[in-house]
Amino acid sequence: MPFHSQIPQPPALPFIGNVTYLDRELPIQGFALLAQQYGEIYLLDILGRKVIVLNTQELANEVSNDAKFRKGVIGSLDEVRYISGDGLFTAREDEPNWAIAHRLLMPAFNTMAVRDMMEDMRDICSQLLLKWERFGPDHVIDPSDDLTRVALDTIALCSMSYRLNSFYTENQPPFAASMTEFLRECYIRSTRPSLVQALMTGTNAKWESDAKFMTDVATRILNERKEKPIEKKDLLNTMLYSKDPKTGQGLSDDTIVKNLLTFLIAGHETSSGLMSFMTYYLIKNPEIMRKLQNEIDEVLGGQPVQYQDLSKMPYLTAVIRETLRLSPTAPMRMVQPLEDTYLANGKYFVKAGASLLVNTWVYHKDPKIWGEDAQEFHPERMLNGKFEALPPQAWQPFGFGIRGCIGRPFAWQEVSLVMASIVQKFDLSFVDPTYNLELKQALTVKPKDLFIRATPRNQAPHFHPTASILKQVPQSSATVSKHARAGALRPMYIFYGSNTGTSEAFAQRIANDAPSYGFAPELGSLDSATGHIPTDGPTFICTASYEGQPADNATRFIDWISNLQSSELRGVHYAVFGCGNSDWTQTYQRIPTLIDETLEQRGGVPLIPRGAGDSSQSDFFDVFDQFTNDLWTTLTKVYSTVQSESQTPAFKVEINSGTDRPTALRQSDAALGRVIENRILTAPGYPVKRHLEFELPKGSTYRAGDYLAILPQNPPRNVRRVLAHFGLSSEHTVTISSVSPTFLPVDRPVSLAEILSGYVELSQPATTHDLRTLIDATTNDAVRADLNELKISYQDLVLSRRISVLDLLEKHPHEIQLDLATYLRMLPPMRIRQYSISSSPLWNAEHATLTVSVLEEESLSEGKIFLGVASNYLSELVPEDRVQMSVRASAAAFKLPEDPEIPLIAYCAGSGLAPLRGFIQERALQKISGRKVGKVLLFFGCRDPEGDYLYSTDDLAEWSKLGVVEVRPAFSSFPERSKGCKHIQDRLWADKEDVVDAFNNKAHSFICGSNQIAKAVRKQSVEILRVFRPDLDQTQAAKELESVLKGRFATDVFD
Repeated sequence: MPFHSQIPQPPALPFIGNVTYLDRELPIQGFALLAQQYGEIYLLDILGRKVIVLNTQELANEVSNDAKFRKGVIGSLDEVRYISGDGLFTAREDEPNWAIAHRLLMPAFNTMAVRDMMEDMRDICSQLLLKWERFGPDHVIDPSDDLTRVALDTIALCSMSYRLNSFYTENQPPFAASMTEFLRECYIRSTRPSLVQALMTGTNAKWESDAKFMTDVATRILNERKEKPIEKKDLLNTMLYSKDPKTGQGLSDDTIVKNLLTFLIAGHETSSGLMSFMTYYLIKNPEIMRKLQNEIDEVLGGQPVQYQDLSKMPYLTAVIRETLRLSPTAPMRMVQPLEDTYLANGKYFVKAGASLLVNTWVYHKDPKIWGEDAQEFHPERMLNGKFEALPPQAWQPFGFGIRGCIGRPFAWQEVSLVMASIVQKFDLSFVDPTYNLELKQALTVKPKDLFIRATPRNQAPHFHPTASILKQVPQSSATVSKHARAGALRPMYIFYGSNTGTSEAFAQRIANDAPSYGFAPELGSLDSATGHIPTDGPTFICTASYEGQPADNATRFIDWISNLQSSELRGVHYAVFGCGNSDWTQTYQRIPTLIDETLEQRGGVPLIPRGAGDSSQSDFFDVFDQFTNDLWTTLTKVYSTVQSESQTPAFKVEINSGTDRPTALRQSDAALGRVIENRILTAPGYPVKRHLEFELPKGSTYRAGDYLAILPQNPPRNVRRVLAHFGLSSEHTVTISSVSPTFLPVDRPVSLAEILSGYVELSQPATTHDLRTLIDATTNDAVRADLNELKISYQDLVLSRRISVLDLLEKHPHEIQLDLATYLRMLPPMRIRQYSISSSPLWNAEHATLTVSVLEEESLSEGKIFLGVASNYLSELVPEDRVQMSVRASAAAFKLPEDPEIPLIAYCAGSGLAPLRGFIQERALQKISGRKVGKVLLFFGCRDPEGDYLYSTDDLAEWSKLGVVEVRPAFSSFPERSKGCKHIQDRLWADKEDVVDAFNNKAHSFICGSNQIAKAVRKQSVEILRVFRPDLDQTQAAKELESVLKGRFATDVFD
């Protein structure tokens, strides 16, 4: 026997093998992570059944050969045979009914036959469009549910002229419900030991009941047709009356029923999943949505889709192809070799009858075929002959060969019609603009928890506030009290683009103040203004740039205004305030500037010059305060309003003395992570850094380098301070009413302690606006003088010393007469904190770790201890605590290269090690699994090798021994123990030859840490370049460095 390589296999457990590597709810995630770890091929033992998994185009192409391999009907497909038997989808090769049905039905699915089904397809599609139109733009839509109804009703009407009428029931139709439960149980049964399955009598009875119900429906359809024949040439008549041209045989009633069930299962599952994924990708990529809308508008001219139109929309075709590449709804297929054979040019030996699983979900993203951006959605890769030039079987969402999908023309026409009609008629948006794709799996794969809104195009918008905290925060977080509606006030529209909450908080400030200046505010995200900015009142926009890109809830708006052509915004009167950090010189204020200039170019009228707040400067809040003063001065003049002197407050807080406790306002169990471990990494006497491990909320997925967004709570000490100042207890409840939109719960009793703990920021330094409010709240001349002095020397006396409003109230407890309502209005909403995940999903796909610096230091405010809100919240957690969290994707560039052999150069200090630890851990696991990996050159800064050299005695030591990482430390307190280098830029200079060697080997570079570290590393890199290029001056070297690092350098910088 010739030499061959052993197929790698993860460590197995007795009896159950490798089943623990596969999530029972979402097995494709486990298959994908194992492919990332083991590479092109691996072996799994699933309860004694051996499966070989193929993960590359080359291997998929090799087994796509009907002469050497046949379809494998095992696992969940074998369970589906309980109702579909030898139907087209689940038949085995040697079953004669499959061949007869295949020959009879192939002509029924040809292009001409499918074209004749167009009007029946349109009939069902129109029911979907009518539903979305009637329910209106505020209705929350589950597209997977509605598109499943479309697909199921379409296949029923077109194949058997039977109406399931799924759109005439509020809940899921009984047939669809039974099918969903049956298919889900089919997969689960395939993963259970037979003995365990036999003991689950209740589950077995439900599964059999669902199967019987579906079989009875199919049998009834058949019997009704036999009793009342029709002349329509549908699939049911073909099966009833046609004879096989080869054998002369027809199909029995039993076989017809099994094929009817096959059509209903296979004919709707994949199509509905494809349309659901397509909906997600179009909303997630507004520029692609716009291109598709333009093509559809140009081709259709406002008329319904006709068959002949479909061939005139190449971009629609490209979007469908790219959706099927990135998210094939049938993610895997099984084949079996007819005889012993070798794969990969003799590298791997497989026996006849072995189970080979073609992992379409993974190999459709093979970077050798699709490039480093294989994980991204780019329909352009399917245009201009690129699709036709692909290597064989690089794109295979419909299976292969004689057992490939017989209904492909049907599905393609159906999806094209439905999606073109939706895009023609509606603007779609996420209910949660931060939503990232989550998956659910039964027989096929679909998006999980995808909720959208559909607004008829060219209709005035409905503004939807979107909390920049977590998706689990209910949308009531920006509400107006029903008891405090605005009277005869002028409309004002306030929009924000915000990921972290600062711009949203500023927008909330404007909304809070608007009623007192004669305006009735409407508050919403920028995306909610896409397509129409109102002209019947002023518009205020507050937004930020994130590495030059818009916030998650502003992407659609930016794409829309960027593609306006003339004076579409005539009549819009607006003001823009931008938040940014001038340290990022190339992208500073890019999005606010773009909005301001574009609105004016397209006919809008600026009310005042654009404001620019620089968070790197001490006057950040001061600048916003001055901007708001100018804004209100201008608005009262332009709109002839006056500042109200009424004593009737627009924001009220009624204190209740009872002990009623409402249910949790902000969290649900589905969004709660669980604490597994919380340990200190540093020695006593050193600033505390902690390692925390969480079990993620169910369904969460992440990649190395991503963030975990945490919604913290204020330290209990600070909550008690507020309660004590106002003479209240933790048992008090309050009822809030507000004229303007507010993030606080309104019109119901809520625990005051809960509001203070989780809804507002108690520790943020007082702004100059806050100081003016406090000055107005005291008549004591000495206190007024003191507060005025703070306002004059704001940077030195307030901002740098972190003096909060609470600090000032405690300093002057009797002199400042501030009521609770005014105090709560002054406080900004609680912001999320994003922490880089410090683990790899290859280590544990359901768990993630954080590496956190705990901020607890002496405050300059009267000797108090300042506690960082989020870090102290995390530091006090204990195992089994629940934490509200969400995975957020990091910047696109801050990811490991798709090719694990590319070396890395990494720079960090302290807890900045977090994402780099995840990168190194992933490389280590890949190497342990037998893959070749590039080495990581890690420059790490800390104080003391014995005090805060994080992970040095465990993980880093182990991975260094493995040959995955070389750590080049810089100890600021003991430079003699790090080659005389005090900081990482010093160590970079000392080891510059190694860095240059790694760079010449195509290394990618990453920096994680403070902006100061990033600047120091960049500056030193320029000097290193000048050593090797002495002809360059510093400016030239900086430009040259930027050029050579393009595409190979990424930062994750924080301050």
